[in-house]
Amino acid sequence: MKRMKKMGAALLLAAGALLPGVSGHAQDATAAACTAGKGWDLACLRQIYAGPVSSWPRPQVPDGITPAELAPISSIPVPAVPPRVAALGQRLFNDPRLSRSNAVACISCHHPAHGFADDKRTSLGHEGRPGQRNTPGLLGVGQLRALFWDGRAASLEVQALGPLQHADEMAMELPALAAKLARLDNYRAQFDAAFGQSGGVTLARILGALAAYQRTLLPPATRFDAFLAGERTALDQRELLGLHLFRTKARCMTCHSGALLTDQQFHNLGLSFYGRSKYEDLGRYLVTGEAADVGKFRTPSLRGVAQSGPWMHNGLFPQMTGLLNLYNAGMSRPAPRNAEQAMDPRFPVTSPLLQRLQLTSDEIIALKSFLEVL
Repeated sequence: MKRMKKMGAALLLAAGALLPGVSGHAQDATAAACTAGKGWDLACLRQIYAGPVSSWPRPQVPDGITPAELAPISSIPVPAVPPRVAALGQRLFNDPRLSRSNAVACISCHHPAHGFADDKRTSLGHEGRPGQRNTPGLLGVGQLRALFWDGRAASLEVQALGPLQHADEMAMELPALAAKLARLDNYRAQFDAAFGQSGGVTLARILGALAAYQRTLLPPATRFDAFLAGERTALDQRELLGLHLFRTKARCMTCHSGALLTDQQFHNLGLSFYGRSKYEDLGRYLVTGEAADVGKFRTPSLRGVAQSGPWMHNGLFPQMTGLLNLYNAGMSRPAPRNAEQAMDPRFPVTSPLLQRLQLTSDEIIALKSFLEVL
C-alpha cells in the first residue's frame, strides 16, 4: 500500500515536471502530493516550482478575489524622473532645515537602511513629539495609488504637505518655507537648474522635487527576484516552503500580490482599538466618513518587510513571529462590550477575508524565512 501511494505521488510529480504549463486543479493535486502526515517532501516541492510561474500551484484565496501573479521588481517601469530634479529632491529629503526646528528631516523617520521606514513604534517629530502611526516604508511608493495608512493623499506631491506642516512632525509654516530655503546655500540656483528655468524656490517646486526623488525609490532586486527570473536555486529549502505556503495554506496572496506584494486596498484586521482611549485609530473612516471604513488601513507592500519593523499601522508588533501567529489565529475579532456598542453602526468588523490558517510552528518559521528574502 505504501509503495502504491509513493507511485501515485511520483506520477503526479512527473505530470507537473513533464508538463510545465499544467495549471489549475491538476497542478494543485501535484503540490498536494508533496505533503504527508510526517511533513513536507521538500525535494518534491522544489520540482513543483521548477517550471514557469504559470505552472505553479494556484494561489489559495477567498471566492471573488483575483490576485495579480507574483512578479519581479524588474517588471515595474523605471520612472521617467529628471535626474536634476530627483537629486534636488534627495537633498531636500535629507535636509532638516525643512522643519521649523531645523532638526527633523524626512530621512529622520524614513531610514534607507530600514526600508525607508523607522525602527520605532511611532516616530519622534517636532520637539520630540511621538506620532500616532508607524512610519510606512517608501520602497516602491511611486507605484501606489493612495498614500498614508488611510489613503488620504492621491499623489506624492500632496502627501509631502502632511509631514511638512503637521505639528507633531516637521511643524513648518508652509508660507515661510520657500523663502527660508531661498536664503540657504545655493538652493535658488539649484532649483532653477533642476527645473530648467528661473523662478527660484517655490512650494510647488519643493513638493515636486521631493516627489520625484521618492519615485526613484524602487525596491532592490533580491534572491526572490532571481528565483522568479528562473534561478531556481536562489531560495533554500525552507524559503521555498515559505513561498509555497505564502501562495497556498497561509493565503497571503489574498492581499499581497503582484510585484510590490500589495493589493493597494483597505482592510480591517481588527486592530482599531475602537472605543478605547489608548491606541484607538478609526483608519480609512477619517477620510471617507463611511461607517464601513472604520478600522480599515491600506495593505502595505511586503518588499523589504523584514527591515521595516515594527509592523502594522500602530507599530505594536516588534517581532514578526508574533505577528504571523496572530494571522495564523485569524487576527483579532473584537466584539461589542455592551449594548451601546452592539447598536453602534460604526463598530468595526474584522474582514471576512481572514480565517484561521492552522499553520504549524515549522510552517510559520518557513513563512518568516521567505518574507525575510523579500
